[in-house]
Amino acid sequence: MNDPRLADLTRVLPDLKLATDPGDLEHYGRDWTRRWAPAPLAIAFPASIEDVQGIVRWAVRQGVAVVPSGGRTGLSGGAVAAHGEIVISLDRMNRVLAFDPIDRTLTVQPGMALEAVHKAAREHGLIYPVDFAARGSCQIGGNIATNAGGIRVIRYGNTRQWIAGLKVVTGTGELLELNRGLIKNASGYDLRHLIIGSEGTLGIVVEATLWLTSPPPPSQVMLFAVPAMEDLMRVFGEARRRLSLGAFEFFTDRALHHVLAHGAQRPFGESSPYYVVTEFDAQDDSQQAAALELFEFCLEKGWVTDGAISSSDAQAAALWRLREGITESLAAYKPYKNDVSVRISAVPDFMRDMQALLQAEYPSFDVVWFGHIGDGNLHINVLKPEGLDDAAFVSQCEHVTALLCDTLERHGGSISAEHGIGLVKKPYLSSVRSEADIALMRGIKAVWDPAGIMNPGKLL
Repeated sequence: MNDPRLADLTRVLPDLKLATDPGDLEHYGRDWTRRWAPAPLAIAFPASIEDVQGIVRWAVRQGVAVVPSGGRTGLSGGAVAAHGEIVISLDRMNRVLAFDPIDRTLTVQPGMALEAVHKAAREHGLIYPVDFAARGSCQIGGNIATNAGGIRVIRYGNTRQWIAGLKVVTGTGELLELNRGLIKNASGYDLRHLIIGSEGTLGIVVEATLWLTSPPPPSQVMLFAVPAMEDLMRVFGEARRRLSLGAFEFFTDRALHHVLAHGAQRPFGESSPYYVVTEFDAQDDSQQAAALELFEFCLEKGWVTDGAISSSDAQAAALWRLREGITESLAAYKPYKNDVSVRISAVPDFMRDMQALLQAEYPSFDVVWFGHIGDGNLHINVLKPEGLDDAAFVSQCEHVTALLCDTLERHGGSISAEHGIGLVKKPYLSSVRSEADIALMRGIKAVWDPAGIMNPGKLL
């Protein structure tokens, strides 16, 4: 720790934990993209809001860029520190600060893992409903920074819907308190919503007040084998009409192949090109009967060829594993990921055009796609063939991504549904945002972060 800038930081904040060990720099300087070599100046571990303010003010004075760091489970390079930045890891700010039973809010520090937030809410007989497979490692601050969605958006919406208030340290070190947990607050611009989804480019979330809600009624999980792509939305439409859905997800046979290779159990004797997993309310016999009638109806129509329904929590978990285990099962292949969205009504036409594009441009690549089809969000994972150079692989994928942007533009979609723009998708931002949009975003950033130190190079 011989750098004079770090000596100055230690002088200003003598109790601040700093790390410069090469292993720490590598670990905290990257996210799940693994495409950039991490090279941060140091890792800072603040324990308080005052620590975060002190680090930011030091960074402004020294001209050092800042990269906020949560669980680093991002897939767009939003938490990469590759150019001598100081990484502000929020791991130590991981406590519940308050629970209000009347307002049904939970106030937490940003470094709490999503799973820990779930547990804290359950201790009060309530739930925080935003959920996804990385719940054990992602942090609530990162969820807010990307407006994370997940598997139950169809019922509960994205993270944005559950943020009652925020405390944020801006790029000048100033502390802002946004909304204060109010349900109604018509007092000008709601700056809370600027921060949600801003990817750490405007400020650092240092405290969040979350709305909680009542637990859902008992549920069951069904898995359908679907013979054709056009049948996916037919099944969804019928399921939404007959059932109270908590989730509606799909994946392909290639996704199932990798999950089975990772230890999951094959659900059916015969394979199918597509699968749907859906969770629905099943608190009484009539709702369970409606689910069976749905299956029989879809079977008669030829929209499904087989099905399974859970009768225990263990069976439900086994069915969910087929969907939630996909990302982990692909990690060793260093997949290139696209995270796209269209309106639900546009899904069938978009999927048809997308499939034609992928087949034409990736004739010999293993392409795995799955997603939250009930909210119009699809994930495309292109696996790197063995022996292909990393740079050549990324170059080919970026070429196809540009073509995919054209397809999305025709269907009114977005190149980033829930993973954020970060570094990976920055070249494609103009496909979903106009020049005027981007100019306004740059102007907003200049006000919040006049020195340009907050996560520079990401998003804009």
